[in-house]
Amino acid sequence: MTASPSLVDVEDVRSRVDAALRLHVEDLRPSLAASSVDADRLAGAVEQMLSGGKRLRAAFCYWSWRAHGGVPGTAREQVVVQVGAALELFQAAALFHDDVMDDSDTRRGLPAAHRTFASLHEDAGWSGDARRFGESSAILLGDLALVRSEHVFSRALDPEPAALRSRVRGVFDLMRTEVTVGQYLDVLAQALPWGEDPRADEQRAREVIRSKSARYSVEHPIVLGAALAEADDDALAACRSVGLPLGEAFQLRDDLLGVFGDPAATGKPAGDDLREGKRTVLVARAMARALESGDDGTVARLGAELGVRDLSDERVAALAAAIARTGAPGDVERLIDELAGDAFATLDRLPLHEPGRTYLVRLAHAAVDRRA
Repeated sequence: MTASPSLVDVEDVRSRVDAALRLHVEDLRPSLAASSVDADRLAGAVEQMLSGGKRLRAAFCYWSWRAHGGVPGTAREQVVVQVGAALELFQAAALFHDDVMDDSDTRRGLPAAHRTFASLHEDAGWSGDARRFGESSAILLGDLALVRSEHVFSRALDPEPAALRSRVRGVFDLMRTEVTVGQYLDVLAQALPWGEDPRADEQRAREVIRSKSARYSVEHPIVLGAALAEADDDALAACRSVGLPLGEAFQLRDDLLGVFGDPAATGKPAGDDLREGKRTVLVARAMARALESGDDGTVARLGAELGVRDLSDERVAALAAAIARTGAPGDVERLIDELAGDAFATLDRLPLHEPGRTYLVRLAHAAVDRRA
């Protein structure tokens, strides 16, 4: 199953979030123009980043709200849509920064922002280092998207009672803190020695997944939706017990797609994660299996070629094939099934409202069963 557009289009979730994002970008342009005509490029780059994406985080928030008793057509529904837009802006901020830290070439089939701004510098013949200009611009773009996310979130909650604002704010603030910590843990993992203790490597990779991706991609959006429906503390705890394993399974699927996915579907060149040297559960499992089986060739290949930026397509394909031969992809698939199974079992036990329950479950399946 892929992340079918119908799941985010039901009750016009995607179209309403998209409309909110377009308005927020248009609202941004005059304030940037007041500073300089050159600043409009920043709004254009934010708009381009927001034009893609599946809107899964906004949809998880919305359908959790519905599953916990949220009623469409009420004033609160618009608050939920705006919080969904804030989540999408926060993701845009994270992606701008992530692409710089990973030195990624592309994002959703287009040049990453730091590459676009570096090309702008080169084409114009400006002074200084084009690469540094591009990276600096992308960092500032991430900051700008982060500021707008906070603005949209705060404005959405303005009319709500203080107790609700405080409760929902607590979830949102925790999410942002955890992602920042997760980004640091990812940078740290890339710097530490790797391949000598694959079990420790895998544990570190899973810590990164939980902090950097799982919680903000799935857990916190689900918790935010429930909090906006004024669910009690036990319900929020149940949301966390569903969202964390589901979010981890979501990222593990992303890691498999980063090596074995179809570029036409993922928007990234095949094996790009290998060139970027991402220290994932997949490559840790591959190294562990190669060491256990005495496959010295694969051990040497992983040690020498993971993270080589100019690795040819042929060598990337050979490295991916070597990883596949270890059986590591099957290990990761089983881990995804285990994590998702726990999440779905918990969902089945929760006293959720229809049709929210059905669409929340379908959305969860789409997140972990996707091929893009």
